[in-house]
Amino acid sequence: MTDFQRPADHPAVARGKVGVLVVNLGTPDGTGYWPMRRYLKEFLSDRRVIETPRAIWWPVLNLVILTTRPGRSGKLYEKVWNRERNESPLRTITRAQGEKLGERLAGNAGVVVDWAMRYGEPSIASRIAALTAAGCDRLLVVPLYPQYSATTTATVNDAAFDALKAMRWQPALRTVPAFHDDPAYIGALAASTRRHLDSLDFEPEVLIASFHGLPKAYFDKGDPYHCHAMKTGRLLAEALGWPAERFEVTFQSRFGPAEWLKPYTDETLKSLAASGVRRVAVTTPGFVADCLETLEEIAGENREVFLHAGGEKYAAIPCLNDSDEGMAMIEAIVRRELSGWV
Repeated sequence: MTDFQRPADHPAVARGKVGVLVVNLGTPDGTGYWPMRRYLKEFLSDRRVIETPRAIWWPVLNLVILTTRPGRSGKLYEKVWNRERNESPLRTITRAQGEKLGERLAGNAGVVVDWAMRYGEPSIASRIAALTAAGCDRLLVVPLYPQYSATTTATVNDAAFDALKAMRWQPALRTVPAFHDDPAYIGALAASTRRHLDSLDFEPEVLIASFHGLPKAYFDKGDPYHCHAMKTGRLLAEALGWPAERFEVTFQSRFGPAEWLKPYTDETLKSLAASGVRRVAVTTPGFVADCLETLEEIAGENREVFLHAGGEKYAAIPCLNDSDEGMAMIEAIVRRELSGWV
C-alpha cells in the first residue's frame, strides 16, 4: 500500500491565508541627489509612464533629466518631508492606511494586510514575497488609484505579475479595478470635502477638482483616465449639491512640451482670478493620500498662482488619507473584492 505521509525531512509549508497588498505610487528614500536620482530613474524608465521611443528618451533621461531634476525635486520634497520619521508624507500615510486596514480586517482570521510602493521601497516584489512566506496562497493587490490609467494602475499590476513570474509556486491573484464611480468612494469624498469646506472661514465661489495630468496622446490612444476623472468630478458635484457653474475639473502636474489633458489647474486659477473670482477651494480626488503633488504643488505653488493673479482666499482640501471616511472606503472596496475568499 502506498504511504501518503509527508516525509520526515519535508519542510513545513505555511498555507491557507489571504494577503491584501495596498500599493501607492512611490517615494524616494531621501531628498538628496542620489536618492532622488534612483527614484526618478525607476519611475521615468517605466515604459507605461513614458511612451517615447527609447532611442529618443534614454539620452534625454540620462544626460539631461537625471542630471538636473534630482536637485530640483529634492528641494521640493524638503518642503513637505516628514522629519520625525525621515520619510515622505506618502510613505507615512500609506503605511497608516495599511495598518488601519489590517485592524479593520482583524476579525477575519487568516487575512494578512501589507503595503508597498510601485517605485521605491518597500517594493511590490518584496512584500509579495513576505506575504507568501507568511502563508498567503491567495493575494488581493489594491492599487490606490481611483481612476484607471495605464500609467498608474497598470504599472502596479505589471509589477505584481513580474513578481509572480519569478515564483515556482504562485499565489492566486486578484487586482482591484478602478473605483472612480464607486458609491463608497464618492460618498467618502463628499463627506470629507463637505467637512473641510464647513471648517473654512470663507465660502468658496468656485470649487476645483484637480486631477493629476496625462499626456493627451495617451488619451487619444484609448486610456480611460480622462473619462474616469470627469465622471468622478460630476458625481462629486452632485453628491455635494454644488452648482455646476461653480465647479471645475482641471488637470495638474504636466511635464515637458507636449500637450496634456486640459484645462490646466494653474491656468484655470489665473483665469478665475482675472474674471473676478476671489475665493476658491481645491480638492484632489485622484489622490487617496497627500503627497508632493497635493502638499507642495496644490497647497503651495497653485496657492501663490491664484493670490498673485488677484485672488484673496484659497483653500487646499486634504486627501482622504487614513481618515475615518478614507479607511471606511478602502475597507468597503477590499471586502467586496475579497468575496468568496473571506
